[in-house]
Amino acid sequence: MPIYHTLGQIPRKRHMAFRKPDGGIYAEQLMGHEGFTGTSSLLYHIHPPTTIKSAKRLREITYEADDDNTLKHRHFKTAEVKKGGSPTLDRTPLLFNSDIAMLYVEPDEQDVHFYRNAQADELIYVASGGGVLESIFGDLPFREGDYLIVHRGIMHRYRLDISAPTKLLVMESRGHVRWPKRYRNDFGQIIEGAPYSERDMRRPVQLDTHDEMGDFRILVKQYDGLNEFILDHHPFDVVGWDGYFYPWAFSIHDFEPIVGRVHQPPPVHQTFQGDGFVVCSFCPRPYDFGENAVPAPYNHSNVDSDEVLFYASGEFMSRKGIEFGSITHHPDGIPHGPHPGRAEASIGAKYTNELAVMMDSFRPLKVAKAATKIEDKNYHRSWIDAQHGLIAPANLITD
Repeated sequence: MPIYHTLGQIPRKRHMAFRKPDGGIYAEQLMGHEGFTGTSSLLYHIHPPTTIKSAKRLREITYEADDDNTLKHRHFKTAEVKKGGSPTLDRTPLLFNSDIAMLYVEPDEQDVHFYRNAQADELIYVASGGGVLESIFGDLPFREGDYLIVHRGIMHRYRLDISAPTKLLVMESRGHVRWPKRYRNDFGQIIEGAPYSERDMRRPVQLDTHDEMGDFRILVKQYDGLNEFILDHHPFDVVGWDGYFYPWAFSIHDFEPIVGRVHQPPPVHQTFQGDGFVVCSFCPRPYDFGENAVPAPYNHSNVDSDEVLFYASGEFMSRKGIEFGSITHHPDGIPHGPHPGRAEASIGAKYTNELAVMMDSFRPLKVAKAATKIEDKNYHRSWIDAQHGLIAPANLITD
């Protein structure tokens, strides 16, 4: 996240004594990735962040893979996921490998504890709802359609707006989530022609400093398990910070689609880059405008990646079998593309209102056992069933 930002009070120089009103020294903390060479921020605490009263292992978190390894296209309906619970503790695993995991949750509880994922960056798509992401870096308001990027190790807590249901698609990345390299120049600035700019990125806007002593519960995901720490003071005791490492937000509605005379391949929709995967945003846009252009995607075989699509709008509600919140998994090893008749029907179409989040992984994904409970078992037949009129897709599948 190559944008310098600062909130609160900081000293004139780094690593110098920054004194409290009573003459004491604020506790300086460097937080960042790749040792001391990646993006980082310097924070100044009222109390040392190391004063832990107790620590214990709460439970293991192991994603169990489906025993059925049959190679086939799969479809999962998040509308059937168990509702309620915590935004951090009650996520249902859907797909995973060693680089990336996809989970889903529809929470209805406000977390009392503070949470930190110490083994993965979290990229969260807010399919519904809104609220405020509280963190040691300050408050970051979010709303429907936002991507939230919470880098590894950042302590945070969700404050949900309970006036609307909250639906969160969560991706856990072992590597650092970032802008695609081709969107950046040698100085880190987003180039002209990219589908967004720095103006579209939202950063923490308000730093609320808490100087409170007591027992504060912190839950940390590390070593594939949940660990509990009791800190002797409120963890959000930061009086100021600056740097390049902090949580941030980007709205899918601020993505500027790239169109052409003929069908553009999915990389033009890329939004984020991770280690071993990419994330793309399919947004409302004009269709291809060339004479005889076929807006529907061509059949394709990506021989070194799995494709996952989360359908994030009602554009697909009229298509039998695909609905808001559907997730399709098209694994490496089988061609995929539009349903029969959709290529012909798309010719002459001018516009699409679709909204979808795509994640392509470069290593095969495993289906979690928990996902099989919400699976459409006949999805792999949908292309032949559509051909024989057994289903009637009324809209295009993006990819």
